[in-house]
Amino acid sequence: MYLVRNGALKILTFGGGSGQYTLLSGLRDIKNIEITAIASMADNGGSTGRLRDELGVLPPGDILKCAIALSPLRDAAKKIMLKTLKSDQRMRGHKAGNMLITMLSRYTGSFPAAIGTLAEILEVSGRVLPATTSKATLVAELVDGSRIYGESAIDIPQNPHREPIKDLFLVPHHNGSISAYPPVIESIKDSDIILIGPGDLFTSIIASLIVPGIREAIQSTTARVFYILNIMTKYGETHNFKGQDFLKKVEIYLGRQVDGIILNNKKPNIRLLKKYFAEKSEFVEIEALEKHISNRRIYTDDLLDSSEDIVRLNSKKLAYLIQAIISKEYLFERGNIINDPILTEFALKDSTKKPIMHKSVKALPRIAECSDGNYSDI
Repeated sequence: MYLVRNGALKILTFGGGSGQYTLLSGLRDIKNIEITAIASMADNGGSTGRLRDELGVLPPGDILKCAIALSPLRDAAKKIMLKTLKSDQRMRGHKAGNMLITMLSRYTGSFPAAIGTLAEILEVSGRVLPATTSKATLVAELVDGSRIYGESAIDIPQNPHREPIKDLFLVPHHNGSISAYPPVIESIKDSDIILIGPGDLFTSIIASLIVPGIREAIQSTTARVFYILNIMTKYGETHNFKGQDFLKKVEIYLGRQVDGIILNNKKPNIRLLKKYFAEKSEFVEIEALEKHISNRRIYTDDLLDSSEDIVRLNSKKLAYLIQAIISKEYLFERGNIINDPILTEFALKDSTKKPIMHKSVKALPRIAECSDGNYSDI
């Protein structure tokens, strides 16, 4: 599939971890678009956290995943760059790609330069940018007034009865200040479409939105802004959240409404849901979103990836739906191309050169049930 227009369509993504990796893996195969992926710099767990603590570098983990997703060498790059080292005692537990970014960063003296070199090595199609190059710690304030310091501590609750998150903010290191990486602001201004999510709501998505300058840039952009809703809740971050709770939080930190919501409407099978339920993770219910639509548009389909024993979005299904949204939102109205100054002579086609017509709904349908039936015991 490819998109044809006078100049490439500029798509910007905010997310993190496996969610952003999934989104970028699908978008990467659409021709004639320019992708810019913004990665959160709040991670302080695992290999990334050790490098951050021991060497004082910016966290490379999410940057690495974005670069791999946008590489035409993705399968080989994933196997090599995400390999966990074991032989040397000090290197044990580190990801090979994290070590490469760290070495490049220290050699060049610039974290963005290291990212650029990694992109060159992996032949990345698009750009990967850090939300900020300022060193900072993510802090969550809970409803009882207590605070939790560090992304990994926020992400994995130590107390099973921890209060919900009330607010999130960044604290600079060494009496410094925090600001968005300037190319990020320019990319927001130049974008045609901004995709927020999927990813952990607080520690990935909001962690980027609270970087000073980013919220203001999104508020003033002419781009269409879409929020991609997660399939499952996450204990400690979004426990008991419904679809409207995710939307409300995102829009609070954006300081504006999104133009559209993209979501999955297919429940995983009972066996898999029970596995997640044992970890206090639940399917995100979306029926009540209908009361909160207002002038937003909702685009929904079966986006579930059923290929593995894990609940996640399918990258190809998600990319297809996003293409359908582009055609519905900007191009086709009763079969006619809409004149749009940004998308002049733009057309969505498949390999047979015929317009792709996907179901793209504005009203929220009932959740599609799996063939194995009743969910009342979940």
